[in-house]
Amino acid sequence: MIARIGRTTLGILAGLGDFALFTGRCFSAAPSARRPWPRIIRALHEQGAVCLPVILIVGLFTGLVLGLQGFHVLSRFGSEGLLGSLVSLSLVREMAPVLASLMLVGQAGSALAAELGMQRNTEQIVALETMGIDSHGYLVSPRLFSCLLTFPAQTALFVIVGLWGGALSGSLLLGVDSGVYWSAIDRSVEGRDIGECLIKALVFGILAVGICAYQGFHADRDGSAGARGVGAATTRSVVLSSISILIADYVVSSFYV
Repeated sequence: MIARIGRTTLGILAGLGDFALFTGRCFSAAPSARRPWPRIIRALHEQGAVCLPVILIVGLFTGLVLGLQGFHVLSRFGSEGLLGSLVSLSLVREMAPVLASLMLVGQAGSALAAELGMQRNTEQIVALETMGIDSHGYLVSPRLFSCLLTFPAQTALFVIVGLWGGALSGSLLLGVDSGVYWSAIDRSVEGRDIGECLIKALVFGILAVGICAYQGFHADRDGSAGARGVGAATTRSVVLSSISILIADYVVSSFYV
């Protein structure tokens, strides 16, 4: 049992080290990448415009639920005027960066892992390296750099839509004065809260895109081939990215409490 635990622990540490080297190589290979801008624009489209509907829908209904539940909780203590504070701080500090990143992982991250997995199984990555093209810089670096813009932007949009959802639920449906709601938001949200939100979005973006790219890039590592290997790599990328986001959320939050 001890030997099995040791082997598992060493395997996890080796995987983390390999992932860190992979991510570092992707960032360092960016300056030497050939014609990166078309691929960066494509990545911005995949992570931005394509994922926009799900961000809007989830952000709206998250705000609606927060407004509904928050009103009923605060009404027990006669503090309905603090609804704006509850909705805004819940969104800015926790729910917006986490939920937006999870939605991006489920749509853009899984697509990235599947695409790289197919390129690995059809030997397109090997062909790039045979032609002297750094596959890390060509295939992965544009996605990593685009996530530094799209994840914070999508998180900010999630916050805005969620605040309006909370206003719709609290003010229009439950009778909270809209001026009280928005003034509570103005008093509660500080620059420190916004900074925490954006830092979380950046960290989550690097982790999510890096893990999805790593799993797709090494889709054949576990011996699986063809569609089965691509499916397994895609599943691992979504699961590991989601777990990593939640772990990173706790770590980053611990520096701001």
